Amino acid sequence: MSKIIIPSSIQLLSWSMLLTLTVSACSNASKTSSGAPDSTTTTGQASPAANADDKGDAQNPIRKKQIESDIRAREQRNNIGGNPQVRDAGDLASEVRGKLEANIPSSKLTVEAKDATVTIAGTVAKSDQLAKIEPLALQIKGVKRAIVKATVKP
Repeated sequence: MSKIIIPSSIQLLSWSMLLTLTVSACSNASKTSSGAPDSTTTTGQASPAANADDKGDAQNPIRKKQIESDIRAREQRNNIGGNPQVRDAGDLASEVRGKLEANIPSSKLTVEAKDATVTIAGTVAKSDQLAKIEPLALQIKGVKRAIVKATVKP
């Protein structure tokens, strides 16, 4: 005879709180730093509350590995669940943001995705970093087009 396991009310409450926190943390725009613009409709201007010394950059090897692992995990999940080339907009935005964060230090970029097209706005420190944005975005499986509205910070 098999046992039926019934979760306790504390377990259910814990799971519902975790789910609520996870959902509330999601937004349409994915940002590389706290100083990145709130949307891609701006023309590369960082928010006034931007922290010039933002320490959220993925410049240490452990953080880079975490970002790369997250990208691989999302791709594997998508491969199991459906067409590997058709991706959820939130996953695309998050993966592109991670790729940019890991490869372009001190950037303040916002990424939005829709219909396999990602739009990237904000600022970077150098012109060679600006040139890296589109190729890095196109490395993410499922991204068909990258629109770069970012500028070089004066």
